Amino acid sequence: MATLTLPQVLARAASSYQAGALGEAEQICRQIVTADPNYFLALFLLGAVQSKAGNYAAALASYDRALGVQADHAEALYNRGNTLKSLQRFDEAVASYDRALTARPDYPDALNNRGVALQALKRHDDALASHERALVMRPDHAEALYSCGLTLQMLGRFDEAIARYDRAIALRPNYIDALGKRGDTLKELQRFDEALASYDCVLALRPDDAETHNNRGIVLFELRRHDDALAAHDRALALRPDYAEAHNNRGNALKALKRFEDALASYNCALALRPLYAVALNNRGIIFIEMRRFDEALSDYRRALAVRPDFSDAHFNAAMCWLLTGDFERGWDEYEWRWKSTESIGVDRGFAQPVWRGEDIAGKTILLHPEQGLGDTIQFCRYAPLAAARGARVILEVQGPLRAIAETLAGPAQIVVSGEPLPDFDLHCPLLSLPPAFGTRLETVPAAVPYPHPSPDAVAAWHAKLGPRRRPRIGLAWSGRAAHKNDHMRSTSLATLAPLFDLEATFVCVQKDIRPDDALLMKARGDILDFGAELADFTDTAALMANLDLVIAVDTSVAHLAGALGRPLWVLLPFTPDWRWLIDRDDNPWYPTARLFRQDAGREWDPVIARVHEALAGFVR
Repeated sequence: MATLTLPQVLARAASSYQAGALGEAEQICRQIVTADPNYFLALFLLGAVQSKAGNYAAALASYDRALGVQADHAEALYNRGNTLKSLQRFDEAVASYDRALTARPDYPDALNNRGVALQALKRHDDALASHERALVMRPDHAEALYSCGLTLQMLGRFDEAIARYDRAIALRPNYIDALGKRGDTLKELQRFDEALASYDCVLALRPDDAETHNNRGIVLFELRRHDDALAAHDRALALRPDYAEAHNNRGNALKALKRFEDALASYNCALALRPLYAVALNNRGIIFIEMRRFDEALSDYRRALAVRPDFSDAHFNAAMCWLLTGDFERGWDEYEWRWKSTESIGVDRGFAQPVWRGEDIAGKTILLHPEQGLGDTIQFCRYAPLAAARGARVILEVQGPLRAIAETLAGPAQIVVSGEPLPDFDLHCPLLSLPPAFGTRLETVPAAVPYPHPSPDAVAAWHAKLGPRRRPRIGLAWSGRAAHKNDHMRSTSLATLAPLFDLEATFVCVQKDIRPDDALLMKARGDILDFGAELADFTDTAALMANLDLVIAVDTSVAHLAGALGRPLWVLLPFTPDWRWLIDRDDNPWYPTARLFRQDAGREWDPVIARVHEALAGFVR
């Protein structure tokens, strides 16, 4: 060394650095700066070596010494910014990148990393502008395209984010980070098949990426491929046994597979790793509700809310627990969190007019509007006459299939269909906010039925269509809308009802949509009357029901219609039903003509059908 010049020694340090011999490179650099404390290139290289070794504090000191020698050196300022970014000193990093850009305005790498630091500061608009400036200078800058995509994703501009990721991947097909974030963005857009393909590309390049296996499992869950989702989460946990999120998501897959005890064990694992994991506490609460361990469910929701007081899902699920157990006073208050909850299907309309909360409405015009499914509208339109009785002019909005049957309600001054222009109104109330507005408690449910009425002409037409009544007529509805998030729990199949068909009765299908397997069985039997194609709307269904002696239905809009019409109704319910059917009773305060047949803890339909068979044998005798 003693016979070499400093530039020659520096060249040897650079070679060691490039070969990955960081300790040797650092030692040589230190020898040089001992000999010449102001040797800029040695100080610069020393900073790079220390940064690569992860010794960011030392690297920052080396860059500061180098800049003491050459204050406007763009690369040193850029590297100093990168070091500050690694130290999460983002404001200082931005300032260092700004100095680098003053020294070299056409520096796309500095612009891009400046944007990354701004992104970390949640200054997303400024970050986006920085990335875009980098791309103007260099349109093929794959890292800037990726960073721009990240910022757009954080801004919720998902389609634009995907376009940036796609451009980055076109430039660099094996760009793993871009492929992964593209999958995440597609997942946000609910383009699950495409997200799955993106994650599969990541795993083809990096098979042992636990996070991608976990994300892949989330997408498979959304695609209702629950066994595959479980396998993906198991793979993630084989790679990272302490991966709390994967334990939680594994629990979700097991819950969908009705393996509730196993799901509970998975949530317990997640919470053992992270006791304040609010999402897992919320999910475990759902399992406790499914197991009817209501006090434990509420305890978990309280713990989740202690961590995240604005956690809407925990508020909403606590409401479900209270309503299910008949505590309407607490339940209605928490149910208002549904607008922010991922668990609810309610849609906030964003009206400028105030929401009615139960104050005096005499002389006011109020809009009552649907927010969820057809069954919910049927159940809660019962409040329209009560609002009119308080002196309000009531405008009732309903979904298209309910227009004609809603027009038979007493009380509303006007019926409008969702999507049609709305008349002027003073205030509004979503239908499921009417019970708290009226102070409804379990013992004060307004239960006068019928409140809608079938058309007499339609009833007569269906009487003629059905012909002479030779045996009791029994209406059947065994499945609801397949897209319903809880359909796998509430619906069954026509084959499940087969034991009933040996009874002396005429069975009539009263559901409009028939699934393929059920349609084949119905055609093969030929002894079930099916008028699905002739049920134009709920007026037809109501008129058909008026000619039946009994309706047997799972928890669908058909059950709500039969109950609202005051028809004899038997409802087939899962072990833990929707809140409105309550727990451990065979009647229902909302529908006084209903009789409830519930699954037991085995959660099978066959014992339910056996009890229905016994009761129906007595009914048709």
